[in-house]
Amino acid sequence: MFLKKTIFVISVVLICLVISGAAQENKNIILATTTSTQDSGLLDTLLPVFEKDAGYIVKTISVGSGQALKMGEKGEADVLLVHSPDAEKKLVEQGYAVNRRLVMHNDFIIVGPSNDPAGIKGIKSVKDAFKKIAEANALFFSRGDNSGTNALELKLWKAIGLNTEGQQWYQQTGLGMGQTLNVSAEKKAYTITDRGTYLSLKKTLGLDVLVEGDALLLNVYHVMEVNAAKWPKVNTTGGKAFADFIVSKKAQDIIKTFGIEKFGAALFFPDAERKDMEMF
Repeated sequence: MFLKKTIFVISVVLICLVISGAAQENKNIILATTTSTQDSGLLDTLLPVFEKDAGYIVKTISVGSGQALKMGEKGEADVLLVHSPDAEKKLVEQGYAVNRRLVMHNDFIIVGPSNDPAGIKGIKSVKDAFKKIAEANALFFSRGDNSGTNALELKLWKAIGLNTEGQQWYQQTGLGMGQTLNVSAEKKAYTITDRGTYLSLKKTLGLDVLVEGDALLLNVYHVMEVNAAKWPKVNTTGGKAFADFIVSKKAQDIIKTFGIEKFGAALFFPDAERKDMEMF
């Protein structure tokens, strides 16, 4: 009788441990996101607030948007925060992600050395600026990492009918935005970057903003949950909790003011309540 009671107690304890472990595991969220949200410091501000309020622990995988989306496609993340609209829509259409929601935007800019060897400073058309860079054989660094930034850049070269393959002036870093900016600064080259990452590193770069304001340079971020119907092991509840948070008024207010005190300007602009950007 004693043995049976002992076995019963041990069984109950083991079951409780398994349940406790499962509950603990479900408190972990994998966020796959673009390097700009990490390099700019935005996530360092947002995540502690979310973790404190919701009780989740977020593991951030900061890569190019293309790689982040690929993680979603493979079920290797719970939630995605990215800025590659065409690729995002495709992922949703294929059923790998759901509930795609607008979060925020900033813009892309063309930066380069102050002596501006290609003479692009102040040009209003980013296509014209790219043409002048190519004509001058001026050194240009591409991320070359299938990120949202890289996708836009390649789209712009294609739009002007220029094939950069094999061009000596065109180099690929295969790195994130912050590292690509550092390489461009060291080599006194041009590159395309999101404004947020540039502003967060501006003091150490020595690169000037040369082209900005073209509508083609709008940079829009969305959040999407990885579809549990495709990947049952995905933390659906946690992924949705983060997605709901980042479009909430609390998070949007943080985004609205982020960067002003340190950099003198907002690095991102909240858009969760906007309807006029649904085309992106």
